[in-house]
Amino acid sequence: MSFYRAHVLPRLVDFTCGISILEPLRERACAGLTGRVLEIGFGSGLNVGHYPPTVTSVSAVEPEGLGWKLARKRLEHSTVPVEQAGLDGQQLPFDDDTFDAALSTFTLCTIPDAAAALREVRRVLKPHAPIHFLEHGLAPDAGVRAWQHRLEPIQKRVAGGCHLTRDIPALITAAGFTEGHMESFYQEGTPRPLGAVTLGARRAS
Repeated sequence: MSFYRAHVLPRLVDFTCGISILEPLRERACAGLTGRVLEIGFGSGLNVGHYPPTVTSVSAVEPEGLGWKLARKRLEHSTVPVEQAGLDGQQLPFDDDTFDAALSTFTLCTIPDAAAALREVRRVLKPHAPIHFLEHGLAPDAGVRAWQHRLEPIQKRVAGGCHLTRDIPALITAAGFTEGHMESFYQEGTPRPLGAVTLGARRAS
């Protein structure tokens, strides 16, 4: 792993994904989580302060060691126990039907095989348990999509493989999560090619 990927990128992600305008969206994404929760792409723990009191524990999947170090202060103040529980969202080390809910925020853009990760999430969720998500991806407008395709090679290079053109609603639906709510919009204060966001909570039918 390069020095940039191991030591610079996690700090860059912590800064860019930790901006204040995302706090209300993180709050909305975490609202309604209950019981034992799986979080894929835990990063530096930017969701920790938004877990509702109905969450009893979080099993966090995160491949970057520096992310855990950056999360230390957030974890020290957390009222919810968080365990480090895996490195790869595409191969989760859990039995079928384990979790009461799952959480993914700004993660599906970077996982090499997002469809495989969502299949794994569905496998380890209990029947009819929801996945809550806040993700950026393919914009609804053709003009913005054209810019996303132009910028994506640069984005992938500087942001650790982050894609701008993944169709998040289609990925969620194709994984069988069809019941619940989902909305797509442009994140305020962010250039549209980077700020096309999908937020919601879906259960498998």
